[in-house]
Amino acid sequence: MVDTVMIGRLGETEIAAVGLANQFFLLYNLLIMGIHSGCSVFIAQFWGKGEKEGIRKVLLVGLLASVIISLLFTVIAFFYPEVIVHIFSHDPQVIREGASYLKVVCISYVFTAISFGFAMASRSIGNTLLPMLVSALALGCNTFLNYVLIFGNFGAPRLGVEGAAIATVVARILEMLLFILIIYYRCEVLRVHLVNLRGISRAYVVRIIKTVLPVILNDGFWALAFILYSVAYGRLSTQAFAAVQITNTIQNLFLVAVYGMASAASVMVGHKIGSGNNEDGVNYAWRFSALSWLGGLLIGGLMAAASPTILSLFNVSTNVYQSALRIQYITCLVMAIRVFNIVHIVGVLRGGGDVNFALIAEGFTMWCIGVPLAFIGAFVLHLPVEWVVALVMAEEVAKFTAVMFRLLSKRWIKNVVNELAVQEKGVAQSV
Repeated sequence: MVDTVMIGRLGETEIAAVGLANQFFLLYNLLIMGIHSGCSVFIAQFWGKGEKEGIRKVLLVGLLASVIISLLFTVIAFFYPEVIVHIFSHDPQVIREGASYLKVVCISYVFTAISFGFAMASRSIGNTLLPMLVSALALGCNTFLNYVLIFGNFGAPRLGVEGAAIATVVARILEMLLFILIIYYRCEVLRVHLVNLRGISRAYVVRIIKTVLPVILNDGFWALAFILYSVAYGRLSTQAFAAVQITNTIQNLFLVAVYGMASAASVMVGHKIGSGNNEDGVNYAWRFSALSWLGGLLIGGLMAAASPTILSLFNVSTNVYQSALRIQYITCLVMAIRVFNIVHIVGVLRGGGDVNFALIAEGFTMWCIGVPLAFIGAFVLHLPVEWVVALVMAEEVAKFTAVMFRLLSKRWIKNVVNELAVQEKGVAQSV
């Protein structure tokens, strides 16, 4: 997000290049987030049950899996950056700039995976201060280095998009080192070692995978659908994609608090379900429903009011500015529904262990409604980009309907750590 905002001072070609290159990171990021989000379901419920060793085992499995995937994505991005960017755009300048950014920034992937693992585990045990402070320091480092390397300040060379990539790599390394140092000196419950693998049976890993896999698929399918949206927008024109990229950046800035709310919902609901207090878990779910509506209305209003000023910070043409502004207003109209969906799918349902329904609800609405409408709007009807975005928003309405019915049914409450304990006990008895 910082890269996109600061690159925005260079022009719409650079915005599009970094945005398109980051579509590959988006897929990687959501797969890694899926792994650690799935593990966080167990960690939150283990914490509610008071089982520290279970937390370490699950965290270690998640870290190892995410590092392996990170290495795979790093190799692909490092050796084939032009091929990746070409999927989204045929503009030679965009491909050249995007490839130079991707080839450098992919070095940060392994460090990112480790940081995500510790950050999400920390939130799952109720320690939200640690990831906030570490992320703030990393963000400050990234912003400062962007200022130096993108624009060539303090005597440094003017590197443009490549400078933004270098800044990101350095910031991610700093972030990972801070997490490791603080956790290994101050947070005993998350202090994992390879020796923790000794107590992990094959059946134990299989049970974890059964819960984690739907979360990975959920986030992975979401990322692939989002990438296909980008293909539709990018093939309209470089200017169309630049407008969407700018609006996504602004929306992500406003949605930071929403994902924080979703994280809190996952932890609080997970703690109650893990401790066997299902009634309090349900009460928390409905309280977060009310908060999500209020938050969505507030964010929608603030974003609509602030968008003209924020968009003026980007060095883009009048056409891109006007398209971006219209997209912002369309998005604001459905912001309350979107916030509700994020809080419940990422937060309440995952915290309650209902990962399979979350996968079905998100996967079906995006792939059967959102993606087809995006391609029909872009390639069949040849609509302006803002109207293609409006068509895509239909999937949020469908998703909201499915989630509401699930909440009312109370079938989303699943104590996954009790199931895991039964699995372990069965293995021990067979031995």
